[in-house]
Parts: sequence; structure tokens; C-alpha cells
Amino acid sequence: MRAVWSGFALGVIWLQRQAVLPDTGGWWAWVLAGCAAVGVAVWGLRGGAVDVAGSAGSADASSAVCAASVARTAGPAHEREHERRFSPQLARRAWRDARIRRVAGWVAVWCAAICVGFGYAAMRAQTRLAVSLPHEWEGRDIEVVGTIKGLPAREDKGARFLFDVDANDAQLAPFPRVIQLAWIARDAPAPSLEPGERWRLTVRLKRPHGNANFGVRDAEASLLARNVRATGYVSVPDRAQRLAGHARGLAVLIDRWRAALRARIDEVLADAPHRGIVVALAIGAQDEVSRADWQLMRGTGTSHLVAISGLHIGFVAGLTGWLAAAIWRRSAWLGRNWPLRWPAQLFGVTAGATFAALHAALAGFNVPAQRALWMAALVALGFVGGRQFARSTVLAWALGLVLLVDPWAVVSAGFWLSFCAVGAILFAMSGLPRVRHLQASRHDEGEQGGAARGGWQALRAALIRRLRGLAERLRSAAHVQVAVTLALAPLTAYWFAQIPLVGPLANAFAIPWMSLLVTPAVLAGVALPAPLDAFAWRAAHTLLDSLVGCLQLVSGPRWTLWWLPQPQAWALAAAAFGVLWCLAPRGWPLRWAAPLTWLPLLMPGANGALAEPSGAFRLTALDVGQGTSVLVQTAHHALLFDAGPGPESTHAGERVVVPFLQAQGVTTLDTLMISHADSDHAGGAPAVLDAIEVRQLVAGLEPADALWPKAQHLGAQTLPCVAGQRWQWDGVEFAVLWPDAGALTGKANEHCCVLRVSTLQSAAASEAATHAGATASRFAALLTADIEAPTERVLVARDRDLLRAQVLVVPHHGSKTSSTEPFLDSIDPSIALFQVGYENRFHHPNAGVFARYVARHIELGRSDRDGAVKVDVDPAARGEEGAALTLERYRDTQRRYWMEP
Repeated sequence: MRAVWSGFALGVIWLQRQAVLPDTGGWWAWVLAGCAAVGVAVWGLRGGAVDVAGSAGSADASSAVCAASVARTAGPAHEREHERRFSPQLARRAWRDARIRRVAGWVAVWCAAICVGFGYAAMRAQTRLAVSLPHEWEGRDIEVVGTIKGLPAREDKGARFLFDVDANDAQLAPFPRVIQLAWIARDAPAPSLEPGERWRLTVRLKRPHGNANFGVRDAEASLLARNVRATGYVSVPDRAQRLAGHARGLAVLIDRWRAALRARIDEVLADAPHRGIVVALAIGAQDEVSRADWQLMRGTGTSHLVAISGLHIGFVAGLTGWLAAAIWRRSAWLGRNWPLRWPAQLFGVTAGATFAALHAALAGFNVPAQRALWMAALVALGFVGGRQFARSTVLAWALGLVLLVDPWAVVSAGFWLSFCAVGAILFAMSGLPRVRHLQASRHDEGEQGGAARGGWQALRAALIRRLRGLAERLRSAAHVQVAVTLALAPLTAYWFAQIPLVGPLANAFAIPWMSLLVTPAVLAGVALPAPLDAFAWRAAHTLLDSLVGCLQLVSGPRWTLWWLPQPQAWALAAAAFGVLWCLAPRGWPLRWAAPLTWLPLLMPGANGALAEPSGAFRLTALDVGQGTSVLVQTAHHALLFDAGPGPESTHAGERVVVPFLQAQGVTTLDTLMISHADSDHAGGAPAVLDAIEVRQLVAGLEPADALWPKAQHLGAQTLPCVAGQRWQWDGVEFAVLWPDAGALTGKANEHCCVLRVSTLQSAAASEAATHAGATASRFAALLTADIEAPTERVLVARDRDLLRAQVLVVPHHGSKTSSTEPFLDSIDPSIALFQVGYENRFHHPNAGVFARYVARHIELGRSDRDGAVKVDVDPAARGEEGAALTLERYRDTQRRYWMEP
């Protein structure tokens, strides 16, 4: 079954990498391929061919002699027949053919499993994608009736929750069964929302759509995995009506239990700084973990301890099973003979598996919890049935069962981190426990004679055994920690663009502290009634406070966190091969050379980071929704123009801009330019300043703006944005065209920073162009923020030629108050980029303005349709196969089947 489940998982992974789902022809091709693979598997594995052939090729000598004598007595014809049937060459050939056939059979089994996994995931995907909100109903008020599903997430300005729809007044059939809603508190605070409550709500919805950026997690995949086929908000809170009755079912009961526990923890701990971690350990809800705690845990590689992980479930299940068996064995103290009716070991295993199920339910059945639950259930089932499964078989079954329940688990980081960690432990520890046990047994046998000579010798021998056992456990724990650290380092670089160098040290004391002290205290609070639960949760918080203090000590220096650009697939594969090579059993050849396979992972140029020559630059217009953020990179420098919306809106600065910069390997910004104070441009700046080293802040902000002292406190040089500022990096010139010097008066849009980025021709190129009678060409990009028609007219009148640029970031998101005809004529762009939100309430870009660009036959990019857009400007590429301007749209090159066409 290991081959079957591994092939099934590969098929599921393959499907989730597809740009489109298979059509009718594709389905027939997969069915035929699967049937052919099954046929080859049956042909190759039937009848124990290898065993028969092997025995024929290795028949013992006595049987051969007897057969030969019988053949000789029977005559020449029988002797020839015997030579033909018992020839050593024919036997070896038959054995070889049978072995090839068996290998082909197992390969066919693997291929058939891949086909089944691919087809299963495709059917599940087609079923979910078949129900979506019609385009014509996006942004319109719809009255829906249904129930609160799951645990609502509380936010500063309201709440976010899933809603299970029973009916809608639009009479749409089919209508999305599950929608994700936000209740934004305006005049009155949002009401308390409880799982299972029935409500009648007036909502505005849109199809599931997420920000699409290079190196940033795909939000649309997460929505599809949760079967969310529409998102929106409660548009008329005053008309919301709580209905009588509650939804029923086991899932609702568990969610209400989780909500009651969260409310009780909030009551007990109130404003305690680490209350969110206690909540996360109790019920698996991580939305209340503070930003400071998240940064500390991620920086020390201990973020996996902030949730109910497989480690916690396995540990607590084992502890519960041991306690249950111990109590069961001592039932005679109560005058009972329970072990005679049900053996204590079976009772303990059953109790441990049952507790694992309850603990996984508290965690909301996340992927690590599911993995631990299935593994515990399989071990318990095998023990009850008198069978012992191989550890790799248990892991393979858990892998298959997780993907049967949720084929989209493979697009989450938790799936890969959880299964790879367990796989690394099993691979690294394979064969070690038995060998060490035999060595210890032989040593003990040698000491038994000496121990029998006297009491002191016996005491000394016992002490040595205990010390040796302790040293062996510490050695095994260190070996496991090293194995997990090595195995997860490439995945950590891929998912989080970082490797915490202090991770092994931090986990060495954080794991036992959390597992042996904090988690039991939290679970004691869950089990105990009030007011005893308060003592347990306060004790857990005190223990957490001590742990956080220790983690802060080891995470102080900046070098403790190693930032890496997100690796490409081939670099990740090479690093994974190196991990297997390094963790191979002792004696494996050339293990010292295994770290060489990590070089592609550590080379920035090989990981997709910018490696442009001097005189070239790359411009990436991010998809931050309704807002602006543009990264400009030269060979050795980086400038971020605006930082997208902040906490007052979509948190795009923290959710999108910072992860994108880290994935691109941008750990230092030479300049952060904030065009003006509007929240969709400057809101994300504090998050960028906190996460990325910024050397210089240039902004069109009022002197009293809070961003100035924050940047100065973090060591950044600050200066206002003024027309006439110029500087050069790597053969690229940066020039500020607006605003003029003076007080910032009027609307914020009237004094936006306007930046022109242009290539510089080298002296040799200019001289060559002059001799040829041509003009040396320059390529430029114009970043215009939110300027409007009056500013455009001033710029055109001032220096029309200075505006000419091949790449234009469209002013004011395509508003009707900007992009005037003379302004566009002066720029004459080849590429224009619109940074707008999907179905935004401002209806940007304006239809007339957009038609203006289309009429000029300009290559257009829109963040709401294309995601992030990357433009490479390289004058040296002219005349070669590539052009000087190359444009890449995220939703074209990184397309997945769940994205809107």
C-alpha cells in the first residue's frame, strides 16, 4: 500500500499544478492510461513469478542430479528434453525476465495509482467549481438565510466568519453553499456571533478572488479548499436579524464548545500579552496571536508550537493512553476486575486514540492534526487486531487518508512541513534503535558477572546503565532534531523565504517546555471546571512568559535569521536530494559531499532573484487590491514605491508586500518612497519598516506624519519628496518630477511624488550611435501615484519630452479625473499598468479612460485580472531574440485551474 498511496499523492499533487482541468478527451486519455497500467500490473505481479523463477534458477544440486539420472535412464530424447528444461542459462534468463516483469508490475501499480489520484482530485475540483456566484450578481444586495459555520474570527473592526446558506432572495440555483463574510462595525459594534446561530443577512458578494503575486501564498486555493465559492460583507447591518433555533450536528457541538472555551480564556486572561497563544493551544484558533509573538516564533523557528500540531496530539494521546492503562490495571483497588474483561493495554490504546480524536476536533481538524489522528488510529487498530504495521506503512496510510478528505491540502505549508518532518524522523532513525539496543544488551551481559560480586558493583552498574540510557535518549533526541532541521530547511526557505539559524537551539528547550509543561497546563484548563480552570490557564501563561523571555535572548542578533529568496523547483529538488543523502545510514558513500547539493538553494541568481546587467532594471507592479505598490530593482539596489493598504483596510502591506519582498530576496530597501498620505498608498509602510531594513525614506507626507519618527527610530534617513531630486544606481537614473518644493497644501493627490526611472546609455554606446548617425535610445518607466488632471497639465507644460516613457503606472488607478489625452500623448507608452482592486467600489478603471488606452494599442496589465505584472527593461536585449521590454503576468505564467479565466 505504500506504493499505492505514494502514487495517489503524486497524482493529487500533479492535478493541483494544472492550469486547466481535463476536458472529455483528457478524461478518456487518463482512463485508458489507468486501465493499461492496471493490465501491466496484473501481468507483472500475478502468480508469484519471481519466486518460481528464482527457485528454478537456484535448484539444489541433489534435485538436479536426480533429474539427470532419471533422464539418462529414460533415453536420449528425454535427456535432450531435460537439458532444455534444466539448462543453467535458461534458468538465469527466466529469473531475469521474471524480475523485470515484477519491476514493471510495481511501476505499473505506481502509474495506476497516479492516474487514480489525478482523476479523484479532478472530480472533486469539478464538483466544487460547478457552483459559483454568477458575474451579474457581483456587488448587488442579496438577502440570505443560513447559519454561522465554524468559529468566527474577531477583528478590530468587526468579525469574519463562514456562512452556510439555506436560502437566498435572488432565487439563484445553484447558489454557493458556503460564503465568507465580513461584518464591519460602523456606527454600532458587531454583534456576538456564535457557531450554529441562524441569521437573515443582507450581503454583497463577489466571486472568490485573491491577490496573486509571485512568491506569495495563493488565497484562492485556500478558499477552494474550504469550499468557499463567494466572499463579501454584510452590507446593511441594521437589517440583520437573528432567527430562532440553532443548527444541529456533531460539528456544531464541537464549534460551540470551542467558542465557549475561547470566551472563558478571554475572561480569565483578559489583556495578557500571550493570551492568543493559550487560545491557539486550546482550540487551534490563531487569529488572536499577537503580531509580536508571531514575529518572535517565526524568527526562532518555533511557530509550529503555536498551534495544536501533530506533535502535541501524539504526545498527549500517548500520555493519556499510559494513564488510562495504569488506572485500568489498578481497578482492583475499587473492587473491580476490569483487566480480566478488557486488557489494560487495549484499553489504554483505545483511550489514547479517542483522546487524539477529541484533541484534533479542538484544533479544527487542520492538516497536522489529521495526520496525527490517522496515524494514532492506525496504530491503535493494528494493536487491537494483533498486528504491527511498519511505521512507513502507517505514514503512507495517513498521507492517503488526508488527501482523500482534502485533496487541496497539498497547497498548504502545513501539509508539507508535517509529513516531511515525520518522514525525516523515520528515515533518520531507521535501524538505529535496534542496533543500539543490542549493543547495550551485550554491555549489560558483560557487567552482570561483576555486579554479582558485591553490592557496590551492582549499584555502580545500575548507575552506569541509567546514565547510559539517559545519554542514549539525549543522543536520539539530538539526532531527531538535526534530522528535522535539515529536512525542513528547504521547505522553510520555499514557504517563508527564511531559515532560522537558532532554530535547533530554540527548539531544543522550546519543544519539551511546551510539550511537558505548557500544553498539559492548557489542557488541564480545558478539562477542569470553573474556577479551577483559571489557575491552569494562568499557570500556562506564566510558563509562556518565561519561554518568550528565553526566545528573545537567542533571537537578538540580526544574523540569527537567514533570509533567502524563494527557490526554484530544481534548486528545491537538489536540496531535498541532499537531505536524503545527508540523513542516509552511516556508511553511505560520500556523505560529506551532501551539503554541496544545497549550493543552488543558497545562490541568489539561481533562485530567480534579479541578476540584471548594469543599465537594466525590473519593475514589478504588485497586486495589493485597491492600492499601489511597485518594486523597482537594479543590479544591486531596490526601491519600493508605495506600500499598499494597511490595517485600516486589507493589511496588504503585511500580507502581500512584505512576503513578496522576502520571497524575492529583498532584505534591504535602499529607498522607500511613499507618494502621499492616502491609506491605499501609505498604509502598509509601517509593516514594511518593521520587517525590512530601509536605508532611506523619501515621502510626500506632512511634517507631523507619524511615519517620519518611526523611520528615524529604525535608523532610516528621511527627506521629503521634491522635484529635481536625482540619483543613479547601476546605470539607471531616478528622477523626481513632482511635487515642487514648498508647503503641502490642498488635497493629498495634488502633491503626490512622481518618479521617472530611466536607463543610461554608456559612453561607448552613445559614441557608436553618433557615428552611425542615430540617436542613443533610453528606456524609461513613469510612476505617477494619484496625480490628477491639473498636475498632468503642469507636467506637460513644464517639459513634455521629460515625460516620455515606455512603461506607465497609470495615474490614480485609471480614475476619470486623470489620464488626460495630452498627458498620454506626451508619454506615448508601450505598456500601461493598472493597479486596481477586483470589483472595487470606485469602479476603477473608468470605462472611458480604459478605452483611451485601448485605442492607442498599448499593452495593458491589470492587477484585478492579471495579478502582479513584471516588466524587465534591458536595452542590451534589443536586436536579440528578446525585446528590450518583456512583460510577465502572474495569472498567465503561474496559472492554476481555480483562477478566473
